[in-house]
Amino acid sequence: MLRALIVCVALLAPLFAAAQTAKADTLESLAPRLAAGSFNDRAAVVEQIAATGDPRAAALLEALLAGDLQALKADGRLARVSDGAAFDALSGESLGALARGAGERIRVNNAVRRAVSAALGALGLRDADPARRIAAASAVFTSRDAAQLGPLDAALAAETDARARRALEQARASVVLATDASPADKIAALDVLIARGDRDALSLATAALADRSPQVAAAAEDARAAIERAQALWDAARNVWFGLSLGSVLMLAAIGLAITFGVMGVINMAHGELVMLGAYSAYAVQQGLAAVAPGLMEWSLALALPVAFLVAGAAGVAIERGVVRWLYHRPLETLLATFGISIALQQLAKNIFGTQARPLTAPSWLSGAVSYNDVIGISNIRIAIFVLALIFLALLLYVLKRTRLGLEVRAVTQNPGMAASMGINPDRINMLTFGLGSGIAGIAGVAIGLYAQVTSEMGAGYIVQSFMTVVVGGVGNVWGTLAGAALIGFLQMGIEWFNPSNTLAAQTYMILFIIIFIQFRPKGIVALKGRAAGA
Repeated sequence: MLRALIVCVALLAPLFAAAQTAKADTLESLAPRLAAGSFNDRAAVVEQIAATGDPRAAALLEALLAGDLQALKADGRLARVSDGAAFDALSGESLGALARGAGERIRVNNAVRRAVSAALGALGLRDADPARRIAAASAVFTSRDAAQLGPLDAALAAETDARARRALEQARASVVLATDASPADKIAALDVLIARGDRDALSLATAALADRSPQVAAAAEDARAAIERAQALWDAARNVWFGLSLGSVLMLAAIGLAITFGVMGVINMAHGELVMLGAYSAYAVQQGLAAVAPGLMEWSLALALPVAFLVAGAAGVAIERGVVRWLYHRPLETLLATFGISIALQQLAKNIFGTQARPLTAPSWLSGAVSYNDVIGISNIRIAIFVLALIFLALLLYVLKRTRLGLEVRAVTQNPGMAASMGINPDRINMLTFGLGSGIAGIAGVAIGLYAQVTSEMGAGYIVQSFMTVVVGGVGNVWGTLAGAALIGFLQMGIEWFNPSNTLAAQTYMILFIIIFIQFRPKGIVALKGRAAGA
């Protein structure tokens, strides 16, 4: 019987020891040991705390690294002390204000700090949230800490999220290239960097050119060349997008001018100030909502668009009825008259709103950007302006092609005398067309005000480009305006890409190109038949 008892004890002893070890490795048992022993002992405890994988471990170690962790003399518990208030370091329970001398701050040295940083990285790699795992992997990619290689391998073995796995693989590649790994591992890491293809990957591939292994150096040269080719393609894609973005703004600003010029032959130099009126209308709407109904600020732009259209459209109708209608068939006098109106509108805006720039407030859903890598980054505001331009292009085409007003506008454009004989009032059509073009200019003002300062002179910066867009595309033609806006947008981005340091020179080259273009195609990309063509 005694022999059987001894055998049972011998068999159960390892199980009891394992249970005691598991119990000792809990966060509750490890945390108090941070306040005892040498700095090397504390660094070892930090590694054991990270190995528990406890969700509370990260907050505990962050408090230790920040110097906020104290050991209470009364019961040995750890407290996180911040701004005079104390909280239990594990449970988060409030401990109130500690009496002077009630706790002793746990000190750390560089060895403990390194251990804590490595532990936080390992904990982040195992976080339940994929976004935090990606952030932790990005931090490792930047630090290239060799101590994270083991945690990275463990995290990769358990990773199921595709984006997080890609981030972990890239972090591992960065660390491998910083260690004495085998040439095969380094070449595999370079392949991962080629797939990443950004400037950070290019920097790591360039640094790997100095590797002692000829095979790694050759692979690094190939990787650098591949990444540079990818960078060139992304740069081209970025310039294409910027050209489209600029073209959408120019189309909004110029399409109203194209309509009025094409139907009436009026050179409206006050078109830029109609853009300015639309921007100030949006600003006034936002200020009114902020004072009366701040809860509607998220919808301020949706409310500002019709207001800007109506205000600028009404101003356009007033200009046409008061001045322009008396100067038809006298383009030089309309140019001088509308130039005087533009000066008057600028002064009126200064008297009402002052000379200080008034920015429009973009709603929260327009903040941020859509980024694929460190080369391509598309702001949400630019995307919204591009979509807005497409929407108004579709609406304008619908009005011109599918409504009675559009039919009458096209009839007056083609042959005003014949349209009048068919019962169409050209005078009324001129007024409505001028108002429509002015209203669209007001919409353009709202779009421009989202990324540029709203001032009384803001329209002057777009009137020249608007006229260039109209002339290059084809006077009075919606599709011509679209083509002209796209051409000028791509041309300006292309010139600035070749000469990025001198914007003035880029604009000069663009004007010279347009002058040469008009010499070979004076009627624009899409020639118009009708009154404007015969003028």
